[in-house]
Amino acid sequence: MNAPAPLPLGSTIGILGGGQLGQMTAIAARRLGYRTVVLDPDPASPGAQVADQLVQGPLDDPATIEALAQHASVVTYEFENVDADAVAALERQVPVHPSSQLLRTSQHRIREKTAIQRLGGDVAPFRAVSSAADLEDALQALRLPLVVKTATGGYDGKGQAVVATADEARAACDRLLAVSDTLIVEEQVSLALELSVICARDEAGHLTTYPAAENRHVGGILDVSSAPARVSTDVARRADVVARQLAEGLDLVGLLCVEMFVDQQGHVLVNEMAPRPHNSGHHTLEACATSQFEQLVRILAGLPLGDTTLARPAAMANLLGDWWGPDGELPVARMLGVPGVVLHLYGKAAARPGRKMGHLTAVANTTDEAVERVLTARGERPAIP
Repeated sequence: MNAPAPLPLGSTIGILGGGQLGQMTAIAARRLGYRTVVLDPDPASPGAQVADQLVQGPLDDPATIEALAQHASVVTYEFENVDADAVAALERQVPVHPSSQLLRTSQHRIREKTAIQRLGGDVAPFRAVSSAADLEDALQALRLPLVVKTATGGYDGKGQAVVATADEARAACDRLLAVSDTLIVEEQVSLALELSVICARDEAGHLTTYPAAENRHVGGILDVSSAPARVSTDVARRADVVARQLAEGLDLVGLLCVEMFVDQQGHVLVNEMAPRPHNSGHHTLEACATSQFEQLVRILAGLPLGDTTLARPAAMANLLGDWWGPDGELPVARMLGVPGVVLHLYGKAAARPGRKMGHLTAVANTTDEAVERVLTARGERPAIP
């Protein structure tokens, strides 16, 4: 596969969506000499605050899609719940990476799990459920406890339920089938920890990965991520191999975050994929020569892939709206008083519970020390395992 000619400096990269991932991608693009245009309905969105241009309007409107295509030499998207038909419409006018086909696979959990299995990844046993009869079949085939999720939509713990009994499963399915015509029901993994590996692959087929990150979720939302993950060499190698297989098999051009479970027996099971920059890769801004955001820009611009080596162990802690005080203030001075801590705020106007408002990162001599720094800055006294 031949590499395309690099985009001339000053060319414009389009970003579908104006959230914080689009914001950090736009900042990386500007540093490399490229302009950006963001499509988002909110003129005050994080991405719109830093982009060179804004196309204001719905992400799936033909008129706004046309306007984005007219302003951009290449387009990407910053979250996977964007309409795949809109991305396909863009592809008919301008290159889009990752592709709409990969997006469609990642948007539907049944298609996603099936593709993962086909490409050699292990997943928790699952069944597709569209009716009460399907659920009864699933209850016969799968072992409790179970996780019930909508097949499409839902993120940060939304659209899912953990059930311990058959009656709980029936109640959860009744509730979720009212908002989604297909569910996925899967066995709950006896979890030891969660990992993610971010893959970067360009149009010429060159592929690199970032070292596996270890993730802790609270309420279905990523809370703390650290790298390198505190796992055995064999587990880290398996996670990397699986992520590379998926990126190659799905013909990725762009970034793909592969989220995985490690069970109590040390088996690596793929949970889901996100074809975009990922929350668990924010530490790369400080810990790697090439952040995940710069890496995406390099791919979009046809530039060589950058170095993904961790210069030092690192950690990231999310700042949700819950961390803002009753007076609407954040204790910035206290946070920045912790050595090695870097604060990133996204510029969102309203701090609401569960809303990602920013994050803290730190590098240190060890992963444990990096985790301790970000948690201390956030106001916690961590108990490092």
